[in-house]
Amino acid sequence: MKQFYGMSQGGVLKEAVKGLNNPKLILLMSNQKQFAEHVAEIEDLYPGVPSIGCIGMSYDTTVVEKGVGVVAFTEGVTAVVNVMEEVTTMPVKYISRLEQDLRKISAAEKDTVCIDFCTGNDACVLTTFYSVLGKQRISLMGGTGDAGMVSANGKVYQDAAVYALVKNAGGRVKVYKENLYQPMPDIRFIASKTDRSKYIIGELNGRPAKQVYQDTLHISEADIGTQTFKNPLGKMNGQDICIIAIKEVVGNSLACYRQVNDSDVLTLLELQDYNEIVGNTVERIRADFSRISGVFSVNCLFRYLLFQQEKQLDSYLKAMGSLGNHAGFFGYGEHCNSQFVNQTMSCVVFE
Repeated sequence: MKQFYGMSQGGVLKEAVKGLNNPKLILLMSNQKQFAEHVAEIEDLYPGVPSIGCIGMSYDTTVVEKGVGVVAFTEGVTAVVNVMEEVTTMPVKYISRLEQDLRKISAAEKDTVCIDFCTGNDACVLTTFYSVLGKQRISLMGGTGDAGMVSANGKVYQDAAVYALVKNAGGRVKVYKENLYQPMPDIRFIASKTDRSKYIIGELNGRPAKQVYQDTLHISEADIGTQTFKNPLGKMNGQDICIIAIKEVVGNSLACYRQVNDSDVLTLLELQDYNEIVGNTVERIRADFSRISGVFSVNCLFRYLLFQQEKQLDSYLKAMGSLGNHAGFFGYGEHCNSQFVNQTMSCVVFE
């Protein structure tokens, strides 16, 4: 297969797709103001070509903050696109669509991946997806876009998750996840007075969550919003770490970007040497693939803010770009197989 990336900083779609011929699948990353317009225009320019889209900043070696970016797969690729609706209440209602689509492209573990864009309720959506994908060991990666809108095949949806099943005739596909954080030693919190619907933690170890976070790190309340870049909360899942980014302070509570339940055991995470970790990710991918046709990734918006703050954004994108054709977008939650994570990068590599 071949991966195409085009962009327009000014939001001119025809500029972004210049040179794109005979695509088999199109991934659109646009801005909120022009999203519906771009969705319709893609359908007009490439009628009948499967496409999904979301609102978010795209990138290859540079970032498109307010314009439009297009990733397309051409040659040796079979793709089918569909949508799960009513994701806040009953995504399982639409599970038969995924089951039929898997049969339609003869999905197989080694050469098929599911790429999804979601509007929210990610954990429930991924559980629904993986109730089917897990049985066939089909990998998934994706993320949440902005403004509660996604698109599929020329139509804009709210309260939905759109997905593309992609089968690579030219070789394998493999999904990766990158975590920049490790638990701080000897720190454990028991969450209580949580609000699952609002992703709020009321107390940690029986004390106001805001105060516990401040006291542990010796910071002011004003610093909490940016301190999460370096010290998010974490939940252990076996040997894996689920990162929980802090969104904002609500009274004496902490509002997060993913759900926490009463009695969950949490830890405090600490930023590691991100240049070393990114280098290890690149080397791991190179060790697994002697030929790379393309890499599509979803990075957390907080990673974007962290790399900008540390003046490392250009070097990060350059490092990932060294793999070959790398592109993606910055999201508000990342998906890797059955996991909904924060402050993470997930990607799919095509042989």
